[in-house]
Amino acid sequence: MRTDPLTQELVEDERYELQQRPAYYFQANRRQFVQVLGAGLMIAATTSGNVTAQQRGGRGRGGRGGSPEPLSHRLHIGTDGIVTVLTGKVEVGQGSRTQVIQAAAEELSLPIDQVKAVLGDTELCPNDGGTSGSRTTPSTIPQVRAAAAAARELLADMAAEKLSVERSALELREGKFVHPASQREVTFADLAADESLAEQWRTTSAGDATLTRVERWSILGKPTGKVDGADVVRGVHQYPSDIRRPNMLYGKVLRPPAYGAELQSVDTSVGEAIEGAVVVRDGDFVGCAGPTSWAADQALQRIAETAEWSTPGDQPTSETLYQHLKRTADGGGGRRGGDGASDAEIQAALDAAAKSHEAAYEIAYIQHAPMEPRAAVAEWEDGKLTVWTATQNPLRVRGELMGVFRLEADQVRVIVPDSGGAFGGKHTGETAIEAARLAQAARRPVSLRWTREEEFTWAYFRPAGLIEVRAGLDGDGKLAAWEHTNYNSGGSAIETPYTVGVHHEQSVRTDSPLRQGSYRALASTANVFARESSMDDLAAMTDDDPLAFRLAHLPQGRLRTVLETAAMRFEWDRRRAERQPGRGVGLACGIEKASYTAACVEVAIEDGRIKVLDICQAYECGAIQNPINLRAQVEGCIVMGLGGALSEAIQFAEGRVTNPAFSSYAVPRMRDVPPIDVVLVNRPDLESVGAGETPIIAVAPAIANAVFHATGKRLRSMPLRGDFA
Repeated sequence: MRTDPLTQELVEDERYELQQRPAYYFQANRRQFVQVLGAGLMIAATTSGNVTAQQRGGRGRGGRGGSPEPLSHRLHIGTDGIVTVLTGKVEVGQGSRTQVIQAAAEELSLPIDQVKAVLGDTELCPNDGGTSGSRTTPSTIPQVRAAAAAARELLADMAAEKLSVERSALELREGKFVHPASQREVTFADLAADESLAEQWRTTSAGDATLTRVERWSILGKPTGKVDGADVVRGVHQYPSDIRRPNMLYGKVLRPPAYGAELQSVDTSVGEAIEGAVVVRDGDFVGCAGPTSWAADQALQRIAETAEWSTPGDQPTSETLYQHLKRTADGGGGRRGGDGASDAEIQAALDAAAKSHEAAYEIAYIQHAPMEPRAAVAEWEDGKLTVWTATQNPLRVRGELMGVFRLEADQVRVIVPDSGGAFGGKHTGETAIEAARLAQAARRPVSLRWTREEEFTWAYFRPAGLIEVRAGLDGDGKLAAWEHTNYNSGGSAIETPYTVGVHHEQSVRTDSPLRQGSYRALASTANVFARESSMDDLAAMTDDDPLAFRLAHLPQGRLRTVLETAAMRFEWDRRRAERQPGRGVGLACGIEKASYTAACVEVAIEDGRIKVLDICQAYECGAIQNPINLRAQVEGCIVMGLGGALSEAIQFAEGRVTNPAFSSYAVPRMRDVPPIDVVLVNRPDLESVGAGETPIIAVAPAIANAVFHATGKRLRSMPLRGDFA
């Protein structure tokens, strides 16, 4: 039985987050705790299980398996008539703040500028889960709409009572209930001033209020710019790295020289000689805080010169990575596949095939490379820890802080300002923990900002992978057998969407030499790259056009629609027939997170390098809620996909990352971005789903297939490398 794609992504996210345990578990020092928290306060140690339970529970569990949440957990109406929406989701550049505001404004018939949003504050916001897996649109937006619709009905009842009229006689117009016959009106501000509203707000839940039908949308479904875009453009928006607190210090942390290195000895007194510096050592943790970042860095450099480390023995390198993954496979991934074909059934079908295909694909580790590296400001006051940080999972980070500092949930508050990018790379709270430990020692707020080199080296990576594919065609050129095994990078989008006799897909865990975790679309790009490259190879075996071969194996449905849409817009038949020397066209398609995508590209081989000339991509994610933002997400995915396809790869040896800077790690530059044509396929008859990830998955295989068309050479690694001389 096939796994629901959203459930599967959650499984994959949790699988990799399990590997991201807090880096520190500090010793309990009563003197330091009393200094920070005050005498007589009982500090209870919290087990990891309890942390997890509190983290998952959070506030307002409605919509995540708990009872319906009261309106007071989701909405606030001020006496100025402004409505504030509360959500545990965060804004990391994907447009969630605007989308949340649109959703509430739609159901309350309010102008956009009369709705605000508070995101990612563990003290104020309900538990909406982490911001990952493209789940804001299918899970949180319906909760926001339901709460706003319930609020609309409650307010309508109150307005009718105040005006002594029937509810049906009222019209809702931009924050006012108007009685057309008498021209009397009651505003949201008037109702908010009514003392009885507060109690009803606490006792009313979303219930079964009717949502606005798609065909009647006036705010959702319309192009809406970023609500705080002007602040971003003017440079006044406060990112986590911009947060300032009174009497604040700046922190630096001592890093090992290599993965697995252990600190043997260090002289911290040399750092304390820097004026104003505070130095702390707690186990393997050594950090400095100073009145300026320069002072903290000077103190840390002096300390680093005295540090002695033990280093581990031989470690895998970039060159030996894929052999290591295969050698350490534990077979724990399990089978995935609609028909549950056994190994014997797969082998029998392959043995009987008229033509067979076998190939291995290599997927490099890559960095998330957000514009804003990790940053946090921590402050202890009156026995409570408050941290401002960039994270995609505020409740999880709160749980980590609770566990490390042995605090209760009401003693820790995590606030997430809108942050400068994440792409799956900011689920964990190491920066928050480090800043909090320094602030605890200094008894002053501390700001800690990772450098770009720290981000490249000590943050986690998109998992590397080795993928093996075996397939067979029968005498009629139909897929008779399909076997797909992913070592290490995961199982998202692993199941083939094509009609095939028997198939068997599995994801196998291995030992990862580098720290790895969630990434935009996680393993979907890797699995679609291997599958769509193999589909082109199989088409070539039958002398079939790659588009025709896919259509012959695709049933009617949403994936076939986006593939045909992209091919028509790209003029596939004409451009493939008019092949020029050194040029080629390629295509690929895929499904992930309940959305559908297909890409067509043209490439040229110039001076021995791959140059992408243009990309056309069709994308469908149900009913479109904001066309401007959706297009931006698709374009962003395409550009990010170019990096993984053509240039990005973490290089490492002897436990060290050897290219920890943009000067040696090549993300796409403006000159690398070709003309991009995005076709949004709107399906107002279907539920809306997320779009922040799936559009990335077809980019790399479409490019690889275009290179194959241009040169006859099949490149099976990401990034794509080949000798075209």
